[in-house]
Amino acid sequence: MTDRDNQTDQPSVTSPATSPVTSPVTTRRGIRSFVLRQGRMTVGQKNAFDRCWPKFGLTREQGMIDPREVFGREAPLNLEIGFGMGKSLATMAAAAPEQDFIGVEVHLPGVGALLKEVEDHGLENLRVYNIDANDVIDLCLPDASLDRVMVFFPDPWHKKRHHKRRLVQAEFVQRLRHKLRVGGILHLATDWENYAEHMMEVMQASEGFANTVEEGGFSPRPDDRPITKFEQRGERLGHGVWDLLFRRTN
Repeated sequence: MTDRDNQTDQPSVTSPATSPVTSPVTTRRGIRSFVLRQGRMTVGQKNAFDRCWPKFGLTREQGMIDPREVFGREAPLNLEIGFGMGKSLATMAAAAPEQDFIGVEVHLPGVGALLKEVEDHGLENLRVYNIDANDVIDLCLPDASLDRVMVFFPDPWHKKRHHKRRLVQAEFVQRLRHKLRVGGILHLATDWENYAEHMMEVMQASEGFANTVEEGGFSPRPDDRPITKFEQRGERLGHGVWDLLFRRTN
């Protein structure tokens, strides 16, 4: 999630010299949906990262995971791609202790911020990857292992020449479909109307998915998707937010 509302002005420190993974953030060639910025973590984020990563961090090098082994139980499994600073993901995990959550974020300060939330709230049902979501999908998650995939407020790449960088594309959606169980939900949300229209076009044309509301319709925001401060500010200014919920049918 592009959690633009959760940035702080706390003192920052240079990101640790040793990344959570020793290999590159992504193994994929070609167009990327993200720009890897040189991040700086606050002191609190870095301390939480150092304490929590050994328990809550997942890496590409672990290969294909067994969620039952990772979490020590069998429970509904949710994946959030691009959780930003992690506030919303932590809120969802805290509100649903009977479910398990995996978050993916390429920016290290966001990982540190999420792990601070994990530590502050004593969350046990959340794990995190600090690599490209494409690698997580292709190399780390078994087919039909997910009950829900969430992609909230991804970079809209609003200039037309950059639309090819948008994460939500037909090929990406089909790869996600195979990771969802039949009946599982793909939940997309954006505050850019043009991207919402693009998402709808992609999803309507995607094999194996059906809209959970009427054909071509956007969904009301589910109660379990937290409203961010950024989203609240946008609503006060009259900005729209569009949610799409599609179910895997085969």
